[in-house]
Amino acid sequence: MGKVILSDIRIYAFHGCMEEEERIGSDYIVNLEVETDMIKASASDDLNDAVDYVSLNAIVKEEMSVRSKLLEHVGQRIIDRVLKQFPKVEAIEVSVAKQNPPIGGDVGEVCVCLKA
Repeated sequence: MGKVILSDIRIYAFHGCMEEEERIGSDYIVNLEVETDMIKASASDDLNDAVDYVSLNAIVKEEMSVRSKLLEHVGQRIIDRVLKQFPKVEAIEVSVAKQNPPIGGDVGEVCVCLKA
């Protein structure tokens, strides 16, 4: 068993419930961690036997480009796509953090974390 971890994927997107978030957008940081059996890939040295982190990054970018009102929704879409594209993934965790959220206070970020 092993993990593929993508840390601090920086993306500009337009998620949120307020109209200004749809127009203005915000900075986001996504972290993704997948657990998978790496025995075959470590022996074969063949990308086809691995969970490709380039493809994982592409999934995150594509799903973050689709507007959602809730961070939970976009996080679940990322999980669903990863599990569909990589059946060998046994567990997954994703966090989606909105930087400087418009919530009427001095808050650096708000973040949701989902696991499957």
